[in-house]
Amino acid sequence: MGCFGDGIPVIVLITSIIMPMITAVGIGPLWFGIYLVIIVEIRQITPPVGFNLFGFRGLTDIDILRIAKAAFPFFLLISLDAVLITVFP
Repeated sequence: MGCFGDGIPVIVLITSIIMPMITAVGIGPLWFGIYLVIIVEIRQITPPVGFNLFGFRGLTDIDILRIAKAAFPFFLLISLDAVLITVFP
Protein backbone atom coordinates (compact mmCIF):
# COMPACT_ATOMS: atom_id res chain seq x y z
CA MET A 1 0.00 0.00 0.00
CA GLY A 2 2.92 2.29 0.65
CA CYS A 3 4.00 2.16 -2.97
CA PHE A 4 0.90 4.01 -4.13
CA GLY A 5 0.49 6.87 -1.68
CA ASP A 6 2.11 9.28 0.70
CA GLY A 7 2.85 8.40 4.33
CA ILE A 8 0.07 10.29 6.09
CA PRO A 9 -2.84 8.83 4.05
CA VAL A 10 -1.39 5.34 4.54
CA ILE A 11 -1.26 5.88 8.31
CA VAL A 12 -4.83 7.21 8.41
CA LEU A 13 -6.23 4.37 6.29
CA ILE A 14 -4.37 1.57 8.04
CA THR A 15 -5.03 2.88 11.54
CA SER A 16 -8.75 3.27 11.02
CA ILE A 17 -9.10 -0.25 9.65
CA ILE A 18 -6.67 -2.23 11.79
CA MET A 19 -6.87 -0.46 15.19
CA PRO A 20 -9.87 -2.48 16.48
CA MET A 21 -8.00 -5.70 15.63
CA ILE A 22 -4.82 -4.46 17.28
CA THR A 23 -6.56 -3.65 20.55
CA ALA A 24 -8.52 -6.93 20.44
CA VAL A 25 -5.35 -9.03 20.37
CA GLY A 26 -3.74 -7.00 23.16
CA ILE A 27 -1.07 -5.05 21.28
CA GLY A 28 -0.46 -1.63 22.78
CA PRO A 29 -1.59 1.27 20.59
CA LEU A 30 1.63 3.18 21.30
CA TRP A 31 3.85 0.35 20.09
CA PHE A 32 1.66 -0.19 17.06
CA GLY A 33 1.98 3.52 16.23
CA ILE A 34 5.76 3.38 16.56
CA TYR A 35 5.89 0.28 14.37
CA LEU A 36 3.62 1.87 11.76
CA VAL A 37 5.78 5.00 11.56
CA ILE A 38 8.90 2.86 11.12
CA ILE A 39 7.26 0.91 8.29
CA VAL A 40 6.17 4.15 6.58
CA GLU A 41 9.73 5.47 6.87
CA ILE A 42 11.02 2.30 5.23
CA ARG A 43 8.63 2.97 2.37
CA GLN A 44 9.94 6.52 2.00
CA ILE A 45 13.43 5.29 1.08
CA THR A 46 12.64 2.05 -0.77
CA PRO A 47 13.30 2.16 -4.51
CA PRO A 48 11.82 2.52 -7.08
CA VAL A 49 9.04 4.74 -5.75
CA GLY A 50 10.50 6.13 -2.51
CA PHE A 51 9.41 9.75 -2.27
CA ASN A 52 12.52 10.77 -0.36
CA LEU A 53 14.72 9.39 -3.13
CA PHE A 54 12.89 11.46 -5.72
CA GLY A 55 13.18 14.51 -3.46
CA PHE A 56 16.93 14.10 -3.19
CA ARG A 57 17.11 13.54 -6.94
CA GLY A 58 15.34 16.83 -7.56
CA LEU A 59 17.54 18.74 -5.13
CA THR A 60 20.92 17.36 -6.14
CA ASP A 61 20.51 16.22 -9.76
CA ILE A 62 22.39 13.00 -8.92
CA ASP A 63 21.45 9.70 -10.57
CA ILE A 64 18.62 7.92 -8.73
CA LEU A 65 20.59 4.65 -8.60
CA ARG A 66 23.45 6.36 -6.78
CA ILE A 67 21.01 7.86 -4.29
CA ALA A 68 19.35 4.46 -3.78
CA LYS A 69 22.73 2.83 -3.12
CA ALA A 70 23.56 5.53 -0.59
CA ALA A 71 20.19 5.04 1.14
CA PHE A 72 20.57 1.27 1.39
CA PRO A 73 22.46 1.25 4.74
CA PHE A 74 19.71 3.40 6.24
CA PHE A 75 17.13 0.97 4.88
CA LEU A 76 18.94 -1.87 6.64
CA LEU A 77 19.10 0.04 9.94
CA ILE A 78 15.41 0.95 9.87
CA SER A 79 14.54 -2.65 8.95
CA LEU A 80 16.61 -3.81 11.93
CA ASP A 81 14.58 -1.45 14.13
CA ALA A 82 11.35 -2.99 12.86
CA VAL A 83 12.65 -6.50 13.53
CA LEU A 84 13.82 -5.58 17.04
CA ILE A 85 10.48 -4.03 17.93
CA THR A 86 8.72 -7.13 16.63
CA VAL A 87 10.93 -9.58 18.50
CA PHE A 88 11.32 -7.57 21.73
CA PRO A 89 8.14 -5.51 22.20
